[in-house]
Amino acid sequence: MTKRTMAIHLNLKDKYVKEIKEIAPDWEVYVGKELSDDILKKAEILVNWQKDQERTYLESSNLKWVQSWSAGVDSLNLDKIMEKDIKLTSANGVHSYPISETIFAYILGFTRLIHTYVRQQQEKVWHHAGLRGEIHNKTIAVLGVGKIGQETAKIAKAFGMKVLGVRHSGKAVDNVDEMYQPDQLDQVLPKSDYVVVTLPLTEDTHHLMSEEQFKQMKEDAFFVNIGRGAIVDEKALIEALQNNEIAGAGLDVFENEPLENSSPLWEMENVILTPHTAGATEFYNRRVIEDIFIPNLKSYVNGETPSINLYQHERGY
Repeated sequence: MTKRTMAIHLNLKDKYVKEIKEIAPDWEVYVGKELSDDILKKAEILVNWQKDQERTYLESSNLKWVQSWSAGVDSLNLDKIMEKDIKLTSANGVHSYPISETIFAYILGFTRLIHTYVRQQQEKVWHHAGLRGEIHNKTIAVLGVGKIGQETAKIAKAFGMKVLGVRHSGKAVDNVDEMYQPDQLDQVLPKSDYVVVTLPLTEDTHHLMSEEQFKQMKEDAFFVNIGRGAIVDEKALIEALQNNEIAGAGLDVFENEPLENSSPLWEMENVILTPHTAGATEFYNRRVIEDIFIPNLKSYVNGETPSINLYQHERGY
């Protein structure tokens, strides 16, 4: 009898490989960053989709389930994956702690002028710089109240902030004082001191933040995007920053990555840039394996559909 095949396209600690083999004892389990095309083509389960080998994966008639190593799956060939009836699960949720920490690093950095003082330190300038801001009792809008948004809201409440949430369902969650739907942004943006985007990229969220939305924001409000670059019309954002329509922006994602050297964002004193690293954490692999893949694998080998972070094509995430 031919054994079913699992290809784990990255290096894992031995303890995880052992546990996976114990869950699926009758399977051939291949682990490593360098796996042959023959192995990839016969894999029924693929862990860690790699863009440069997409054609190899999709040529296979065996592939039934893909565990993405990324929370966002918009870079995958989703139409083809769904056409072939391949189940897709993401790493959504593993970033809640590091990304929410990054969000508040931006917010605190702007409010307490840390970004200004770092520049002054480099130039050996001793200057107050007009520091006066606080985040306590301010209003934060969280666009996308999934796991990252909920963790951001929880931290915001520790600072005594008022939290406005925006989500498609409009369903209430803990730590969010008022919940809105995306078509109500015009009610949210004018009263927010901080606007944070934690949304996935879908057809509905593409350029959700554009010229009209930035004009609705307060002139002293800060904007943060850790979702996907294309959720924001980058040209409109740059113009809003240049025209002082908003106070500043903390950006981890961009419409084109790496960010072009010619982008004005590099030189703006009211912008903090990070190179798509907001989700980086020492616990990444552990969380994907322990919290998502292993529970889903137990379901799959029992003939059930993996349910944790199962991609829904009609929603786009």
